[in-house]
Amino acid sequence: MRIAGVASAMPKHGYPQEVVTAYFANYWKDKLKSPEFLEQLHSRVGVDFRYGAFSPERYLQFKSWGETNAAWLEAAEELGVRAIDAALDRAEVSRSDLNALFVVSVTGIASPSLDARLINRMSLRSDIKRTPIFGIGCAGGAIGLSRAADYTKAYPDHTAAILAVEICSLTIQKDDLSTANLIAAGLFGDGAAAAIVRGSETVNGPSARLHASTQWGPEIIGCGSVFYPDSEHIMGWDISENGFKIILSARLPDLIRRTLANDVDKFLATHDLGRADIGSWIMHPGGSKILKTIQSTLRLNNGELEHSWSCLRRFGNVSSVSVLLVLEEVVTNHAPKSGTYGVLLAMGPGFCSEMILVRW
Repeated sequence: MRIAGVASAMPKHGYPQEVVTAYFANYWKDKLKSPEFLEQLHSRVGVDFRYGAFSPERYLQFKSWGETNAAWLEAAEELGVRAIDAALDRAEVSRSDLNALFVVSVTGIASPSLDARLINRMSLRSDIKRTPIFGIGCAGGAIGLSRAADYTKAYPDHTAAILAVEICSLTIQKDDLSTANLIAAGLFGDGAAAAIVRGSETVNGPSARLHASTQWGPEIIGCGSVFYPDSEHIMGWDISENGFKIILSARLPDLIRRTLANDVDKFLATHDLGRADIGSWIMHPGGSKILKTIQSTLRLNNGELEHSWSCLRRFGNVSSVSVLLVLEEVVTNHAPKSGTYGVLLAMGPGFCSEMILVRW
């Protein structure tokens, strides 16, 4: 299996961090015990700029979860089409070549699900296999990519697309002044990214042209999953009539320090590799504190995670989308030399880790 193309799509509205902070400071006004505390939180998350699906005026018009969920579907469908088409262009394949579609989102719900709406809007083939994935948050991009790899391993003459799309701005709770919600207001952004995964037997078709393309992604060697028992309260949503209320536990860095290095080493050992054999690290940028903890835990202190840091600064944490944004940056601008091993890794609600071993 090979990642034949990866691309992102961002909303037209972009906001520097200081503009976002000023917006929320003005919105909450006297409800904030300390406006300085909000500024401190937002200055520490590692974000310089983010995208939002709507204008500030539009956000003020939403009065119910039903309205925000309808807005999620509106934005997610538009961004999803753009991201999939851009990834198809980079993979040099057409919409009609897609045999399977995996769609990941945790910031809205719909039935029929988003994938069905995309199939109709894009006139995708009627025998396409659909897999909507909900509830796995920041791990979603990696999990969707893993499932697309599993699919093309089972059907080596098929091509699959994975789309991750998140409109995190619609989940900010307007009346929630908890530290977790204040952090979320400064950390999360909106956007979409898609990747095309091609089975090994498709090389005699259109993908043969990809050998000359600088945007040809790596081969997927293997995937690994780790579930951490009794950790479901570390990250996720409390879902009520008010919508999605963020759960961000201070226990997460401790969990990473206790488990991640051993889990990565065990995964690599199944392929007779160690961390020293990995020349490319594609890590979900969950926030500055999380990235620092991952760096120290895996002893990646020589710039190995710079592309994750860069995506955090430029986009914020876009939940399931973010790891694919890092992948896009590496594939299009910083591809390692041929034969280099890489690890793509994301963690999310469950709590869980998803790891993918690739070779360039």
